[in-house]
Amino acid sequence: MSGGLLHKVCPQCGIVKPVSEFPKNKSRPDGYGYYCKACFAVRYRAHRERKAASEGRTIRQRRIVPSGFKYCPDCKVVRPVADFGRNRSSRDGLTSYCRPCHNQRGKESYTRLYGSTREYHLRRRYGIGQAEVDRMLAEQRGECAVCGKPDPEHIDHDHATGQVRGLLCFNCNQALGNVRDNPTVLRGLISYLTRAQLSRPLAPDESRLERRVIEVMFARHCA
Repeated sequence: MSGGLLHKVCPQCGIVKPVSEFPKNKSRPDGYGYYCKACFAVRYRAHRERKAASEGRTIRQRRIVPSGFKYCPDCKVVRPVADFGRNRSSRDGLTSYCRPCHNQRGKESYTRLYGSTREYHLRRRYGIGQAEVDRMLAEQRGECAVCGKPDPEHIDHDHATGQVRGLLCFNCNQALGNVRDNPTVLRGLISYLTRAQLSRPLAPDESRLERRVIEVMFARHCA
């Protein structure tokens, strides 16, 4: 190898280029390939295409993807990298498919393995399936376990243990979440509302007996 070699002529394109533009090749006297990297890539591509044609195969065309973009093999569209999710295990840190295609593949997998996406999420988050939810709803007579509103859609569970407690309507489930399942806060809210109700005049549709029942229950609550 010539120690002071800085440039070299590529016989393919006939251009004098820095040696850094040539691939390394220890078998050659100067330590660099015969053709520059660009010409070598073209020649090697042509070689692969000839070989594939002789075997009855085809080689897909090389895609030129601009910086900041990525090709999705499902929808076959070059999209901005913002359209792809994160994947630390991949070379570029992105998912192989764009978000819509990735989500569609996920739905198909959940349906194939679990029967539906809902079944998958139920088992993943709560450890129960739709059959258990239907049975629980029947036991609650189709009503919210707190207020009795029909067709409760929210599964309530203990955030500390993960145990499913019942089915609630949106408002009751939201109320429990707002007080962080704290019974002390709930008792405080009951006392607050009861004191306010006892301090106001009787409503037109409220009897003295109903007011007395509230007073007795509040006294027992405070005892």
